[in-house]
Amino acid sequence: MRPLDPRLLRYAGAARTTLAAGGVLAVLQTAAVVAFAWLVTQLIVRAIAGEPFAALSPVLAALVLVVIARGALLWLAEAASARGGARVVAELREELMSAIGRLGPAWAARRSSADVALVAGRGMDALDGYFAKYLPQLILTAIATPILVVVIGWQDITSGIIVIVTLPLIPVFMMLVGWATQAAQQRQWSALSALSRGFLDVVGGLSTLKLFGRQHRQEARIRAISDEYRVRTLKVLRMSFLSGFVLELAASLSVALIAVAIGLRLLGGSLDLSVGLFVLLLAPEAFLPLRNVGASYHAATEGIEAASNAFAVLDEARETDGAARVPAASPVAGLRFDAVSVEHDGVRAVGPFSAHIPPGTLAVLSGPSGSGKSSLVAAALGFASADGTITAGGRADADGRRSAIAWAGQRPGLMPGTVARNVALGEERPDPELVARALAEAAIPELDPETVLGAGGSGLSGGQAQRVAVARALYRLHARGCAVLLLDEPTSALDAVTEAALVASLRSIADAGAAVLVVSHREAVAAAADVVFEAGVTADVR
Repeated sequence: MRPLDPRLLRYAGAARTTLAAGGVLAVLQTAAVVAFAWLVTQLIVRAIAGEPFAALSPVLAALVLVVIARGALLWLAEAASARGGARVVAELREELMSAIGRLGPAWAARRSSADVALVAGRGMDALDGYFAKYLPQLILTAIATPILVVVIGWQDITSGIIVIVTLPLIPVFMMLVGWATQAAQQRQWSALSALSRGFLDVVGGLSTLKLFGRQHRQEARIRAISDEYRVRTLKVLRMSFLSGFVLELAASLSVALIAVAIGLRLLGGSLDLSVGLFVLLLAPEAFLPLRNVGASYHAATEGIEAASNAFAVLDEARETDGAARVPAASPVAGLRFDAVSVEHDGVRAVGPFSAHIPPGTLAVLSGPSGSGKSSLVAAALGFASADGTITAGGRADADGRRSAIAWAGQRPGLMPGTVARNVALGEERPDPELVARALAEAAIPELDPETVLGAGGSGLSGGQAQRVAVARALYRLHARGCAVLLLDEPTSALDAVTEAALVASLRSIADAGAAVLVVSHREAVAAAADVVFEAGVTADVR
């Protein structure tokens, strides 16, 4: 990421306010620095000239006020950057989560969930260093350094030339060390991503590993990845210390050159003491912002790397949104596929496929494993790009289709909390009567809505979790008046009696006017359907 990536302003509007506030405070801080140097110079020169304390009192009082003002401005700058950074990070995280939602499960399936969580979690948190330290120093450098160079050159042209000649050395050293640091930071981030993925894989498969007595073999793997991350982190720290040493050395030598030139001219009588002292006090201040930028950059490198990854996701989502074709809404209600083809990584998964499920119809989508049934479901939900036209409830755009579809997938996707909260997912105040109705229609009326579930729905059997997911879809169907009910293998974990009860509910829901599409291989579901069609084969119900 560049020192100030324009995409930051595009995706986080609060960044503009933060930059503006930083610019105003930087101007005031620079004015305070110049005033401080001038007042100290006047105080010392006039004291040497033998002026009484009474005559120096106004200058001393002004100096005290300037010192207080510098402290207050420094506090305001830190507070503004911290508060502004928190707002920007919140906006970026919200934009990132929205982009991941728009890209959909098909996009997420091609990426490690640990990497996505790492960018959205720790990566966004690491941006605090970027906004609290690096960005304010960058703004201060862009404003203060040119002003101070002009003031020094105006007072003493020789010192101004020395500053102009030596000042670029610091950015050169910053770039050289910064490139090495950025490469080291990228390797550190890759090691952290590998550590996150490895740990997540071990936790996810821990029960299987323990079952076969292989859990201890993963200790060496996790330890090796942890050691690699430790080594990468120490290399980044070494680069940071090296950068600090180089910048301090360059700045100190530059200020020393100015001091030597001023001292020699003061001895020769060619330079006035007030001018020499004033310039000598300003010279370190001219180099200080650049030195601080270099030091702050290394503190913010992790956040910069995370921001680059986040911007890549946001750019991909924007390109996908821009490239998405939004056909006009169809007057035909229900669910309709017209010559729909779905591709994954350039390989056609299914299609062209055409089917129409009008309101009041219970349809079953069947076919062998890998025939593209789940791809058609993902395309209907707008989670997979597809050629052709899909309409749901008369809407052909992805957002419109999703608003018209109540859906439950193969994985229940239950959250920690009560059964009622899971059934009414997304509702601030679940309707108890509607929750009970949805559970009854999902063939699990005996389950107490106040039952508390653990992570992943722990506390329920596989069949119970599956029916709670179906109840969630039914709650949405009734609460939001969805035109289409779409279920993916809802009875795969059910016994024959429970399956018959659920199929009867689906039959009643279809008879009440909903268009119901069920992906299933079960004979009991197919027997109750109005039409059964296979993925890749045209089927139409008129």
